[in-house]
Amino acid sequence: MIVRYRRDFNARFTEARYAELLRRLEEATGTRIEFPVSETPCFFPRELMERMVAAGIELTSQLVGSKSYMEKSEVAIPEAYRVPGEDAHPHFMTVDFGLVRDAAGELQPKLVEMQAFPSVFGYQVELSKAYVDVYGLDQKLEWFFGGMDEARYWERMREVIVGRHDPENVVLAEVAPETQKTLPDFRVHEKRLGIRTVDVAGLVKEGSKLFYRDGGRLVPIERIYNRVIVDELVRKGIVLPFDYRDELKVEWAGHPNWYFRVSKFSIPFLDHITVPGAVFLDYWYAGSGRERLPEDRSQWVFKPLYSFAGKGIQFAPTDEELAAIPVEDRRNYLLQKRVNFVPVIETPEGMTQAEVRILYVWPDGGEMVPMISLVRMGRGLMMGVDHNRGQKWVGGSAGLFPATDLHR
Repeated sequence: MIVRYRRDFNARFTEARYAELLRRLEEATGTRIEFPVSETPCFFPRELMERMVAAGIELTSQLVGSKSYMEKSEVAIPEAYRVPGEDAHPHFMTVDFGLVRDAAGELQPKLVEMQAFPSVFGYQVELSKAYVDVYGLDQKLEWFFGGMDEARYWERMREVIVGRHDPENVVLAEVAPETQKTLPDFRVHEKRLGIRTVDVAGLVKEGSKLFYRDGGRLVPIERIYNRVIVDELVRKGIVLPFDYRDELKVEWAGHPNWYFRVSKFSIPFLDHITVPGAVFLDYWYAGSGRERLPEDRSQWVFKPLYSFAGKGIQFAPTDEELAAIPVEDRRNYLLQKRVNFVPVIETPEGMTQAEVRILYVWPDGGEMVPMISLVRMGRGLMMGVDHNRGQKWVGGSAGLFPATDLHR
């Protein structure tokens, strides 16, 4: 988007450098990258990035700490997965924005989703660095927010994930982590923080304590960096060695309840210029909130509240598709005004859309801190892999911005 960076990059791009980028990433993460990596970073005006950072904090503040919202979001937590000992606020926030044009033709961020759950905090650092180093980009370009450097970044991450514990007693818990596409991110966390990645189904419960196996010994777990998506547990019928409702002697870095509290469920409760109209399906059937949606149904998006990675999303839903949802399940679905992404990234394959995710941490007793961004590039209806198969100059990318704003 910053013309001088964009055109210079496109002119100097070579497939050899892209191959070196991928090699560098696999070396840094110690494993194969199984998801698409875009050939290019995205060059955003600093002011635009700062606007998205501020909007994410404003949106979160409307929910977290609101007594009214906390009471209403109780119903979002499934009883079977309601974990005791909920923290006063989430430790992680991700807020996704699409870029649209307003009536004056200016680019504006619009909320796509927000989730109180970790993202690829580790991998994204390595990707951002690799773009700058491999392509020989301007060394003054930044990717950390708030003037943070890499050392301070990992100090923050250690504070939130490891806390006061010995790293040996802190685990990154996931469902079959070796099979997850986010494995490169897990490996970076292991290397940077000294923690262990474990399969949540392989943990051992003795009394109120959890352990992981290290060869022939059981190692006690004092804190869990939670990467488990409940939707995946349910879909795969995974039986855990503990019950989420157990009173366990363990701390959570990313308490599981927040995944439900701050999610797609939150969108109808938000009041902000960046938020598109949204209404729960059961409310819509009852005639409430219909004015929030445009008359043109092609501008509607239909979403299950608790799916992950875009599963189950439908565009322009028909009456038959809506009616197919059982009455008792309608409260678990959302109708939302579609965010019409504007193609803003000039690439050799044509103009490409970008969805920007702002990643935050929130230390105990501290404030919500913006850390880094993640960008997904695509030319399909959505930014996910399934909607951009066989295309180039799409996939995961990084948001780079100048130390001071430049004219575009």
